Amino acid sequence: MKTIDRGARVILKTILFATDFSPVANGALCYATDLASRFGAKLIAVHAKGMPNYALPPETWHLEDQICKDEIERLGQSLRSSLPEAQVDCRTGEGLAWQVLATVAAESEADLIVTASTGRTGVDRLLLGSQAEEIIHHAPCPVLTVGPQAPTRISTPWKLSDILYATNLGPGSGAAVAYAISLAEEHQAQLTLLHVAEPPKAGELVDANMLVKSMKRLLHEMVPEEAAAWCEPRFVVEYGSPGESILQVAQGTRAGLIVLGARKPDGEPPATTHLSAGVVHEVIANAASPVLTVAG
Repeated sequence: MKTIDRGARVILKTILFATDFSPVANGALCYATDLASRFGAKLIAVHAKGMPNYALPPETWHLEDQICKDEIERLGQSLRSSLPEAQVDCRTGEGLAWQVLATVAAESEADLIVTASTGRTGVDRLLLGSQAEEIIHHAPCPVLTVGPQAPTRISTPWKLSDILYATNLGPGSGAAVAYAISLAEEHQAQLTLLHVAEPPKAGELVDANMLVKSMKRLLHEMVPEEAAAWCEPRFVVEYGSPGESILQVAQGTRAGLIVLGARKPDGEPPATTHLSAGVVHEVIANAASPVLTVAG
């Protein structure tokens, strides 16, 4: 898993764009091409195709295979035309989307995966089919997910005026905040750091004001001193539901990007440092901006 230290500059050398050739998937393409152009990164388009159904006549799955080859070739031609100075590659693989993407990302030492989501809250979460959690969980690099409420057309270059970083102040926060800070500097964007805490339980002797001050101090300590030369971050502490609070703050700040930290406990599937996987998808499904998940 690629990570960077707090305060380190993000460098994107290789970006993967996950596609199933659908309009939904192509909605994320503008973000992938903009970042590839901005960072001078290699762009690799990746399509995961299912195993041939050998129960069908050979001509049927041969035709499907040819259609896939034609689609990936057209996409490659389009990318090379729109990114004449960038190195572009197109690949296909057999298997589930998260398996193919994880393999290609590891082989190519990718720095970022860009994908689209048709995700909804609840059971019917979808991401290039039904691979939402798997792609985010198994990716060996950060994942930028363009949800159904996020713009599928952006100005070129992508102009980010506000970035929201949400954290529970736990393990894995350092890697994610480094991306938030670096991207804010790259775009000269306003940076907001958010922590959503559980409301004090009845009977607890807690000074709410002192607790908020303590949590804001921890948020402040995440930002390197040198960042003060170009930005004045906002530090926000909210009580309530994490998903709802993140979405409300994102709406209030008009965030153009939401960054969430992630960690991988030993022997367990990865979970965000701030939220459960379900809440991550609640944010992705309802946010009016892309969501960047970064594992620590």
